[in-house]
Amino acid sequence: MSPQKPSLDENIAFHIFTVSAGMVGVCLTVIGLVQIIIHSRKENTIADDLLVLDAILFLFSCLLSYWALRKKNIQRLHKIEKAADFIFITALILMVVICGFIAFTLGRFI
Repeated sequence: MSPQKPSLDENIAFHIFTVSAGMVGVCLTVIGLVQIIIHSRKENTIADDLLVLDAILFLFSCLLSYWALRKKNIQRLHKIEKAADFIFITALILMVVICGFIAFTLGRFI
């Protein structure tokens, strides 16, 4: 017998889980870098506050996708995956907005 290939949904949950976990780390690293810039230039920006929100969204996405990977009920799995997917996409969009804020803030001081 050949081993069963995981369904597309299982792959999606797995990818959301791994990428969102990494993005939490990215957000925390950038928060530290933004804080260094803020303190060295004595300038304030909303980017670090938005990064905290973004890290929380990525964390929720990570936890939901992990939950989806652990569930046995297929119907529930799809609902949890859709929620994780929506939160993940929202967090990615917010990350692009934050990049704009950071670029604008750094661009003013160069």
